[in-house]
Amino acid sequence: MSDIRILVVDEDDKRRHELSIILDFLGESAVIATPENWQELVSDLNVEEFTGILLSNSGCASTLNDCLSELLAWNKCAAIVLLDELTDDADLKKKVDANLRKHIIATLNTPPSYNQLLAALHRSQCFHQAQRDAQRQPVRRAPHLFRSLVGTSRNIRNVRDMMAQVADKDVTVLVTGESGTGKEVVARNLHYHSSRRDKPFVPVNCGAIPAELLESELFGHEKGAFTGAISARAGRFEMAEGGTLFLDEIGDMPLNMQVKILRVLQEKCYERVGGNKSQTTNVRIIAATHRNLESMIEEGSFREDLFYRLNVFPIEMPSLDERREDIPLLLTEIIARLENEKRGSVRFNSTAIMSLCQHRWSGNVRELANLVERMSILHPYGVIGANDLPPKFCHVDVSDEIFDIPAAEEQEAGPAVVNLNATPLLPENGIDLKEYLTTLEQSLIQQALDDSGGVVARAAERLSIRRTTLVEKMRKYEMQRA
Repeated sequence: MSDIRILVVDEDDKRRHELSIILDFLGESAVIATPENWQELVSDLNVEEFTGILLSNSGCASTLNDCLSELLAWNKCAAIVLLDELTDDADLKKKVDANLRKHIIATLNTPPSYNQLLAALHRSQCFHQAQRDAQRQPVRRAPHLFRSLVGTSRNIRNVRDMMAQVADKDVTVLVTGESGTGKEVVARNLHYHSSRRDKPFVPVNCGAIPAELLESELFGHEKGAFTGAISARAGRFEMAEGGTLFLDEIGDMPLNMQVKILRVLQEKCYERVGGNKSQTTNVRIIAATHRNLESMIEEGSFREDLFYRLNVFPIEMPSLDERREDIPLLLTEIIARLENEKRGSVRFNSTAIMSLCQHRWSGNVRELANLVERMSILHPYGVIGANDLPPKFCHVDVSDEIFDIPAAEEQEAGPAVVNLNATPLLPENGIDLKEYLTTLEQSLIQQALDDSGGVVARAAERLSIRRTTLVEKMRKYEMQRA
């Protein structure tokens, strides 16, 4: 944050002095001014170097609107932090115009606490960067980015390896996995890495279209084929000609439609509803489902011959609970996407990330993305701690203080206990996050096994994970029960 330059505008000599000392301690370059002389002090400085303005209007001769207008006329990208302004949102709406109000990112009492000021400076930097980016031409992200497929876990590496092997092969792919794991992301990446990338990618959610309309939606219809068909209409197969047709939730497709899809896969041709002319098709089929199709075959709700036609190359997406070590990287990717789409920004500290790693993600990556977007709305450009998370996502207690215990006192106090209240401090020379989390996970698993007398089920219960997950991790780290 050494490149941040702050402008402090305050008529109170004592407050200016206190803020000058605090900002100097933080190593921030700041210009300390009064409402009367700030323009003179910044006249010879580069306006683009200023990211934030700390403003107190308690002694200003003009109104708050006038103060803000003058400051933003000088620097229209700056973030405003109001000092000693205890007004609530309703009062702020009365006092400040809407166009000016969006630049006020925080209010602080003076002297501010270290964490409050640091968070405000971070939000100022993010807001300033977002405002500058918004004035530039939007940069489209390359379509080959994996998005929710980022990560270093073994499961997601296997998925990426399988995708690399089949992307340029013109075969049918069946993607399975829980809802929200990124099955459509896999399909889009397979399309963009294939020879069909210049042709359309057409998704169809088979469960969202009524059964009686699905045939018309897929194959199109002729004029007069049914009531309301006032003109001929092309179906999704025609729209995807030469490209890829993605059949999402194929397990929800009615049996009568399964027969017709099977014929298209076998014969490469179909007829429009109400037509008798056979049309050939050249599309690649990628199907996806969260259901167990083999169980549906036994129940008679899914055709076995269609399953084998679709299951040429299966790819199973792991749930987020099976790849918790990827959560920090996923957070970075989701935040980068929000910033790229000009929908805000937010950051998570290490305690919040540790809490999220302990959550059971029933909605998988989609649930994680929704949480990040929600936090960016509630705390725009802020730093999220564990206490800022919604209650269902908070799995650590941050209310207690932690103190360093000297080695001699530690021996007298007994064995060390993992303190979930701690906010780990990043060393100056950095850290290997993957190695750190791996070592921590191994240590906690071994302690749980030792405390449970080697009973895996009890150890899994202590760690709040499934027994099969614990067995898999023990096999991964080559750990023994006792």
